[in-house]
Amino acid sequence: MKAAVFKAPDQPLSIEEVPTPSPGADEVLVKVAGCGLCHTDLHYLDHGTPTFKKPPLILGHEVSGTVAALGADVSAWSEGDRVLLPAVYGCGQCRLCREGRENICERMVMFGNNVDGGYAEYMLAPAKDTLALPQEIPLVEGCIIADAVTTPYHAVVNRGRVMPGDTVVVFGCGGVGLNVVQIAAALGAEVIAVDLIDDKLGWARKLGAAETVNSKGVERMDKVIRKMTGGGADIAFEVIGLPITQEQAFASVRTGGRFVVVGFASKPMTLQSGKVMYREMEIIGSLGCRAVDYPRVLAMAAQGKIKISELVTAKYPLDKINVAFDGLRRGEGIRAVIVP
Repeated sequence: MKAAVFKAPDQPLSIEEVPTPSPGADEVLVKVAGCGLCHTDLHYLDHGTPTFKKPPLILGHEVSGTVAALGADVSAWSEGDRVLLPAVYGCGQCRLCREGRENICERMVMFGNNVDGGYAEYMLAPAKDTLALPQEIPLVEGCIIADAVTTPYHAVVNRGRVMPGDTVVVFGCGGVGLNVVQIAAALGAEVIAVDLIDDKLGWARKLGAAETVNSKGVERMDKVIRKMTGGGADIAFEVIGLPITQEQAFASVRTGGRFVVVGFASKPMTLQSGKVMYREMEIIGSLGCRAVDYPRVLAMAAQGKIKISELVTAKYPLDKINVAFDGLRRGEGIRAVIVP
């Protein structure tokens, strides 16, 4: 099969012919229909963030496709079934998994990090973690649900605990940030979206943002947000992964409010712990999505409660994946998908 192989940071992915894997007893072989490009991959490619499996490795963790072959002990699936693969999956046995927090499993596995992912024509997945993709959701575009939609759902619903009437500010309107916007708006929150790019702020308005702010040239974004909200947002989400925007997002929250960290930052932010104590602030991390929530997100998408296809603004064949990543580096579009 053809695959895009990651060999080392600061190098383009290598398009190669590699052996098509065979499913183990409890696995399915998935013919990849679409695999979304994610900024997480740029951490490996450009910033030297190590992968758990040492290269060579096939990246890609937003995957939809069809079942191509079954392991000997798999009975729940048939060849040709439409499926979605979660970006991460748990062991099902550790304390966190048994608490329903498989997304932070002590032995968590991530496609395109711990094991080979979806920038290939075929890939393996555990049968127990594979999800049925409803017919109402397009096969290729549906791949972005695996991360770009489910990660925001978990952040908004479970970690941010957004309720109708809450004032929410979202820093960063990329693929994940825009879905934070649309899911928070769908829950009845009043959403303020912050970004440097007017086109992305336009998308935020289309997806339900009540207000948008271009932060270019704004010295104190927290002052702007506090003025707009009469004292600060109830909940702030930082979906970029930069210490400066994390600090701005935290400073934008009212007394007793909540700051949810969604973007991965390799460098620390500055935090006034006295302010956290005296104003009873909450600082909450959010990673991926719990297994139990995937069917809920798929139902929202199938019912048209959230937009999916509209967010896929570019598609590339596998041999153009490095061109696609150049577009991601430039901040083009909302979500690009590789179609092997």
